[in-house]
Amino acid sequence: MSGKYLTKMLSFGLLAGLAACSATDTGGMFSSVKKSDTAGNDPKMVVMQGACPQVYLREGTAVYTQYAKGVKKNVQGLADPNKLVIQATLDATTRQCRQTDQGLVVTVVVRGRVITGPEGKDGTYSLPIRVAATDGDQTLYSELTPFEVTIPPGQGNTQFIFTKENVVLSAPASGLTRLFAGIDEGPYNTK
Repeated sequence: MSGKYLTKMLSFGLLAGLAACSATDTGGMFSSVKKSDTAGNDPKMVVMQGACPQVYLREGTAVYTQYAKGVKKNVQGLADPNKLVIQATLDATTRQCRQTDQGLVVTVVVRGRVITGPEGKDGTYSLPIRVAATDGDQTLYSELTPFEVTIPPGQGNTQFIFTKENVVLSAPASGLTRLFAGIDEGPYNTK
């Protein structure tokens, strides 16, 4: 089998897996997780999908562009398209919640794609992906994670799945609690 055929089949499988997830679905991407795995060793841990805050792609952070060194971006964050190294796009999210003694523990999953530009090449790139939780104007959680994505030789693009486990919301989730994911060029040490 050719590499392109396998890549297409994997892509369709990932798309089907994400499509199977819904706001109230405990299956989908997590269907292979046994109930005993999600509960761990804590008998008090309960999987909760109905009260699990939805994950939104934060406006302006679903697309990330990296240009060749020394290239200046304009006010809109764009530069000469011939100097583009990579472009990364986030396009789908899902999550799973469980209640513990520490609070609501969330696993956030984000799907994305990276393509090379005219100045890009196959290899490994680091994407700064932030997961945050808010309740109205209050920030409950925020962490930036450097996530490495490898573009296979000869492909020029790849899909990826980013997973952030153990997002702990110690305050009870209200109707205003929202989870956000995005590619953030801010400082890595922000928590």
